[in-house]
Amino acid sequence: MLEYFLFIIGIFLLVKGADFLVEGSSSLAKKWGIPSLFIGLTIVAFGTSMPELMVNIFSALENATEVAIGNVMGSNIANILLVLGLTAAICPLKVQHSTVWKEIPFSIFAVFILFVAANDLLIDQLSFSLLTRIDGIVMVCFFAIFLYYVFDVAREKRRGLQDRKLEIKEYNYYVIFSMIVFGITGLCLGGKWVVEGAISIARFIGVSEFLVSATIIALGTSLPELTTSVIAAIKEDVDLAVGGVVGSNIFNIFWVLGITSTITPIVLPGFVNFDIFFLAFATFALFLFMFIGKKHELGKWEGAIFIALYLAYIIFIIMRG
Repeated sequence: MLEYFLFIIGIFLLVKGADFLVEGSSSLAKKWGIPSLFIGLTIVAFGTSMPELMVNIFSALENATEVAIGNVMGSNIANILLVLGLTAAICPLKVQHSTVWKEIPFSIFAVFILFVAANDLLIDQLSFSLLTRIDGIVMVCFFAIFLYYVFDVAREKRRGLQDRKLEIKEYNYYVIFSMIVFGITGLCLGGKWVVEGAISIARFIGVSEFLVSATIIALGTSLPELTTSVIAAIKEDVDLAVGGVVGSNIFNIFWVLGITSTITPIVLPGFVNFDIFFLAFATFALFLFMFIGKKHELGKWEGAIFIALYLAYIIFIIMRG
């Protein structure tokens, strides 16, 4: 029971730890005169992927590789089908031109790279599939290319990302230091407890660690994005919603999985190809919906389809165990 309690507390610490780390670091950067645009593209962007990264680092250290891959797959599928689905069902999402023609295709490319890297069994005829350290280094290199693109877009202001004032509160140095320390501590403890709890739950129920990480952990770490997107939809302020979700998915594959497999090779479960194909299907469906109905818009009925697909996926992997 203690491990289950710590598992729940761990998810809370992951989310709040990331929030405190981002807020404290952003406030410190603002005090030092760093432009708001740079803060948004670095501290905020990386901070939102910290829960997934910490879960994966601890799962790698615990040799719980199914947790590592399940966390990324579950988070990415939830981001597209659940977060965008619910947001679009409330308010149609207008998608920017660069997101349609550059970021969504790059996200599809990221899934393709993951498929190639994760299929030693099919491609090299090995007895198992493994994300090796070389695979991880290649993924991090692709992530560097994506990061260069993001900064290039910001510099050229092609997406209208002005150096506008982000809502960054300025605190004194004592408060900033406390926030950063609590954020890092929360992320470390949360990551450790979540991974240990996931392993215990999987063993007790008799299901795969992949299932626990792709459902409970993925939903827990995606909850802030879901809440933020739904509130933004209610306020009809969703200009960058799709770009943010797609960017997060690219972060998760190239950065989170790349760093994790660089630390230690990840042994992949034999059934993971279905989940990779499903993620590719969901991402391609997002691209396809940009040309069905209103151009470059994710409408309410498309959102409803995404929600139905997510529920179908959850039911399937629960039945699969």
